Amino acid sequence: MKETVFKGVATAIVTPLNEQGVDYEAFARILEWQIEEGINAIVVAGTTGEGSTLTDEEHKAVIKFAVEKVAGRVPVIAGTGSNDIKYAVELTKYACEAGADAMLVVTPYYNKATQAGLIKSFTTIADASTKPVILYNVPSRTGCNITPETCAELAKHPNIVGIKEASGNISQIAKVASLVDKDFAIYSGNDDQIVPIMSLGGLGVISVLSNIAPKDTVRICDSFFEGKIEESAKLQLQYLELIDALFCEVNPIPVKAATAAMGFGENYLRLPLTPMETAHAENMFRLMKENGISID
Repeated sequence: MKETVFKGVATAIVTPLNEQGVDYEAFARILEWQIEEGINAIVVAGTTGEGSTLTDEEHKAVIKFAVEKVAGRVPVIAGTGSNDIKYAVELTKYACEAGADAMLVVTPYYNKATQAGLIKSFTTIADASTKPVILYNVPSRTGCNITPETCAELAKHPNIVGIKEASGNISQIAKVASLVDKDFAIYSGNDDQIVPIMSLGGLGVISVLSNIAPKDTVRICDSFFEGKIEESAKLQLQYLELIDALFCEVNPIPVKAATAAMGFGENYLRLPLTPMETAHAENMFRLMKENGISID
């Protein structure tokens, strides 16, 4: 049996930044709040955490800081993927040594890969890891899709324990579920598809929404697992407008504005990302208030 890293909600946490670098005081506060609100795991230095524009030193420091701050209370999953597989291996080895509980590894972006290249790349990273590896499929950002057949092949590797599916293609995700063993975890990578993917056997979500609404995101999952499907679906639908607002501009532009408005650091992004347009921000803040989320 493969190890289940988490069941429920893993927050793809923002990395609070300012002109000087990482704001570790704000980072510590949002990590602590997330745990208090009941999330089931933390993903650091992923897409939402702006891992692609962290320096090598910052990337490693953010992983180490999160591991030490969380102190085993929930699993810490480190984003260690890259379009440079040699670098992904190096980062994966570091995260294992630093005490991360698992790795989240995205498909190579820009240079991309064939399906054979994906199998070789992910296998190389998984071979180097002493911790479980979760694949990350997000073709809208990387231009590279993990097909169901490729996922099924990779699922045979003892260290590859699951996939974050952010393709948005429910039919593809159903095919994945039909091909892999039951101990292979499928997580929604889209907040608007949590319930549909759990209905196919998914174990939860790696979430952007839970940065600002952790308790209710957990309720969506817990209600489903408790057999309260109607309650779970009702919450999923309740948050659709806010989820849309969180993705009306490139992630993490909106969620960074949202967490800053909640007092977790500055609304500071690194180029090529720029601050959220005023009209979009005003609409998102309105929806946050309507959902009971306090902002400054």
